Amino acid sequence: MRRLTKRLNTIYGRLFPVFLFSLLGLLLIVSLVYYQRATEQVRDQVGALAEKNMSQTVALFEQLLDGYDSVTKTLNSNGELMRLLSQSYPSSGSNAQIQAERRITDILGAIFYSRSDIVGIHILGDKGKVYSFVRSTGASIQTYPDKAWFMELKRSQGDIRWLGVYPESLMSGWTDRPVFAFGRQVFELEELKSVGYVLIEVEADAITSAVSNASLGENTQVEIRDGSGHEIIRTGSEPEAWASVPVDWPGALRPGDIQARESGDWLLTAGQVEKNGWTILRASPQSDLKLELRETQQFLMTVIVALIVAATILSTIVSRSFSLPFKRLVREMKQVETGNFKGQVHIESYEEINVLVGSFNRMVREMDGLIEGIKQASISEKNAQLQALQSQVNPHFLFNTLDMIYWMLDERGGDDRLEGVILSLSKMFRYSSDWEEGAKVRLRLELEQLKSYLTIIETRLGRRVLTQIDVEEKWLDAPVPKMILQPIVENAVKYGLEPLREGGTLRIYSQAEEDRLHIVVEDDGAGIDEWTLFRLRRLLDYPQAAEMLSEGGRTGIGLLNVQRRIRLLYGEAYGLTIHSIPGTGTKVRVTFPLPDEEGLT
Repeated sequence: MRRLTKRLNTIYGRLFPVFLFSLLGLLLIVSLVYYQRATEQVRDQVGALAEKNMSQTVALFEQLLDGYDSVTKTLNSNGELMRLLSQSYPSSGSNAQIQAERRITDILGAIFYSRSDIVGIHILGDKGKVYSFVRSTGASIQTYPDKAWFMELKRSQGDIRWLGVYPESLMSGWTDRPVFAFGRQVFELEELKSVGYVLIEVEADAITSAVSNASLGENTQVEIRDGSGHEIIRTGSEPEAWASVPVDWPGALRPGDIQARESGDWLLTAGQVEKNGWTILRASPQSDLKLELRETQQFLMTVIVALIVAATILSTIVSRSFSLPFKRLVREMKQVETGNFKGQVHIESYEEINVLVGSFNRMVREMDGLIEGIKQASISEKNAQLQALQSQVNPHFLFNTLDMIYWMLDERGGDDRLEGVILSLSKMFRYSSDWEEGAKVRLRLELEQLKSYLTIIETRLGRRVLTQIDVEEKWLDAPVPKMILQPIVENAVKYGLEPLREGGTLRIYSQAEEDRLHIVVEDDGAGIDEWTLFRLRRLLDYPQAAEMLSEGGRTGIGLLNVQRRIRLLYGEAYGLTIHSIPGTGTKVRVTFPLPDEEGLT
């Protein structure tokens, strides 16, 4: 549990769920909006399709009824048929009657074979004769039994009457298959008198086929009702479909109107047939109509699963891209804690992280450089002390002995110049051997030590070397590293002034600018040739080049020691700079930080 809590408190543990839940939340919102929009579009499309399909079905049914109506009109407009039906015969069974009846059945047969869906054509004469042409028996003449449907035909005044669908033929039951019957009263056009009634029976499948176009699926139920609301024909066997139809629906419809509504699990559609006033009702289960919606749901679920996987991968990648640089940074920080300042973090990530990593690397480098500088400063100081001790054999014994010699010469009236040299040498030994106060002294003390050295030089070279010290009084209390001017002056005398026959001038003065203090050692001696000057500058800039520059001429070891000590104390921006022109002279500038008021007190 503790390990899990620690893991959750990491950057990765915090960022991963934030990214993941943000992406999943956005995905959920988009999915819901898309699904809602798709559902509305599918519902609108299904409604429009249902209305359009019902309108086509009504038009097709109208066309079918028009065809049947034209068949009855063809019979009524047949003048020969009307004449034969209205003709009277003197005796029953006469040859003329037989010929007339045969001609009537021939005319009926010609009409019968003009359409494949007709199963029977019957002419009911006024005198009780029935002339029939049926698919099973062909032409026949029979006596007409009075039936209820005949009363409907009698009410016809020349208009067609759609009798409906019956389980078997209305005439003598010659077929047990359902038939659709219709007919009209026919008139002899010259005298406009009724000559009988025409009854046509067609296969009920023709009606079923006509309304099958209204089906929107295998479970669609279709029903035709007459003007009184009675059922004419119904397809399908789902009673619950019609149980969902409200009693007062669809109400009074005008020809051409289509109504649709949702009722429970069914989509109801109704349209009226103008030809006979019948109403076509259709009930389609919502499950069939929403097939496209189910496909949309499946597609959406597939996309959601794919996007969840993609969101998880993306969240992992993004979280790791944030956390990995920090993990490496933390690992390097732990190395720094153990004292390893050599490691560097190498990461190419976001700009802010790159800045942080860069700052860490610079900090580690600076800390490493600072520690190394402190070590080198300590080593250099110890080396300077050791070199001073080693160069003097026993400095305390030497300067005590030199003091004794000086006082003996003074008591016996010795040489003043010799006394001065011995005293100066004694002061130099005392100054160079006293490191108890550390590596820094006041500039005043450094100049006093330098004057002792110059006393020896002037005594040895006589008037060949003239020295001038022009350091401003206000800088005399500035703290400077110990023993830095003597090596520079020594080089100036040895390589610049001694080679001259007439000697020259050595000048030491101060300059201040902005935040820096310069002590300049300048001579008008022989100068330095270009190659030697190049080697000295390289030596001061790159101390590791000391071995390369140690062959002949000015090796600059004393200058190198001074340069290292100054830079270890103050940084790379300070130290020695050399300018020289062969035959003209050399100028060495020693640069320190400008001391503040506290440093001068």
